Amino acid sequence: MSLTIVSVGKLKESHWLTAARDYLERLQPYEPTTIIEVADEKLGSDEALARTREAERIRKATPAQAYRIALTERGEGVTSAALARKLAHLALHGQSALVFWIGGASGLDPALETEADWRMGLSRLTLPHQVARVLLLEQLYRTHRIRAGHPYHK
Repeated sequence: MSLTIVSVGKLKESHWLTAARDYLERLQPYEPTTIIEVADEKLGSDEALARTREAERIRKATPAQAYRIALTERGEGVTSAALARKLAHLALHGQSALVFWIGGASGLDPALETEADWRMGLSRLTLPHQVARVLLLEQLYRTHRIRAGHPYHK
């Protein structure tokens, strides 16, 4: 299975970059993982328009035929073990490519969320996209450690 993370905005702070690179490096032996950063919109008076424009960039960057997972605070909350089971189930049932969508400062466009095959919540809290990316990478790495029977999930 291949993983793609399409994220609005860039990681600018060195601590987020270091953490994301570390987990990405750890994840690569398990599954090829690509991160695609799409440009964010400057926040102004029309956040809905900003989300719509960002959603178009996300759609264009999404690999064809990928199983689409929207990260949203309104998504289904899962434990690390449940996420590991979900990803194993998807792989077992022929999903060879997964894409995770991470919105920008004002979140994902609601229309894009409805296009997702699954809406997943990392937390009920609102997370900055930088934190969401690092947390997602860590959890993806953790799912492989769980599936391999390693005690990383404890």
